[in-house]
Amino acid sequence: MARGDHIYVKRRRRYTHHGIDCGDGSVIHFVRTRSGVRRVARTPLHEFMVGSEVRVRTYRRRLTAEETMRNAESRIGRVDYHLLRNNCEHLATWCCTGRRTSSQVRHWLLATQ
Repeated sequence: MARGDHIYVKRRRRYTHHGIDCGDGSVIHFVRTRSGVRRVARTPLHEFMVGSEVRVRTYRRRLTAEETMRNAESRIGRVDYHLLRNNCEHLATWCCTGRRTSSQVRHWLLATQ
């Protein structure tokens, strides 16, 4: 793993949680506050992992690590989470590519048809 990598972990409920590796032992991702609101925050890697193995998503074409980090840091504090339109995978993909997509949402939608 390296600064600006799109990382993810599998959760036991059969979904993946995504974020951007900051290269210093922290991750930028959506977190749930005590009040239940989801906001973008920078947290220690171990809080992101919650005991799961971290994996790196690769891209054929992507932004530089510095551009990715600028994008991720610009979103810290945002509370615009939406499961289908702006989840953690949308955030991490946008930070790395400039495109907001989620393969999980695509798969869920196809499975319901």
